Amino acid sequence: MKRIEITEVALKVVQQLKEKHGELIFHQSGGCCDGSAPMIFEKEDMYLDESDILLGEVGGVNFYMNKDQFEYWKHTHLTVDVTTGRGASFSLEIPLGLRFIIQSRLLTDEENKALGNY
Repeated sequence: MKRIEITEVALKVVQQLKEKHGELIFHQSGGCCDGSAPMIFEKEDMYLDESDILLGEVGGVNFYMNKDQFEYWKHTHLTVDVTTGRGASFSLEIPLGLRFIIQSRLLTDEENKALGNY
């Protein structure tokens, strides 16, 4: 059971960004700018600390979320997708006229148990 996945369209964007920028990292903070939008950065440009948790890997890129934000999302399955339009962040896809978004659905009781939510 995976907590997070990625659409084929978003995966192609990630691959394009990896070719241009090298190792990458996804992070969803719930903070300023685009709020809870997932952002992708060059790996060395993102500082992680004890307030960040690894949710999984999508397209060969680790996906982290702030612990406080995770409390709101822990009972959902997340899918990284992409849409046209400029977000208000420093995420690497912005110059392409795109922005990553999250699609979510509630986890089933079985999925929650498998992921240790209860």
